Amino acid sequence: QVQLVESGGGLVQPGGSLRLSCAASRSVFSINAMAWYRQAPGKQRELVATITRDSTSNYADSVKGRFAISRDNAKNTVYLQMNSLKPEDTAVYYCFAHAATYYGSPNRDYWGQGTQVTVSS
Repeated sequence: QVQLVESGGGLVQPGGSLRLSCAASRSVFSINAMAWYRQAPGKQRELVATITRDSTSNYADSVKGRFAISRDNAKNTVYLQMNSLKPEDTAVYYCFAHAATYYGSPNRDYWGQGTQVTVSS
C-alpha cells in the first residue's frame, strides 16, 4: 500500500503564494503519473495539474501561468507551487499517484488525505 502525505496548505491572502508537497511512502517501487486535484465546497473534485515521470506537465486552464507542478523522483515527491492565488482557488487539495509497489506489480491509483488551502483577506 502506498501512502501519500501532503503538507503546505494554509491561509493566504489574495495574490499570495503557497507551496504544496506530497511525499510517497517508502513502500513504493515506482511512480508514473502524479497529479494534484482540488475540491471546493459543494463542487466536484477537479484536476489541477499532472506530471509524468519525465516531468511533462499539464494544467487546468484556470491555473495556467500561476501554478507550477514539479517532482523529485529520488524523493518520490511531487510539489505544487501556487502563485497569484485567488479566492476561487480555495479548496482541499489532493495528491494523486499512479504507482507500483513492487517489481512487476500493476500500477494502481493512490490518493493523499488532502490539505486545505484558503485564500481570503
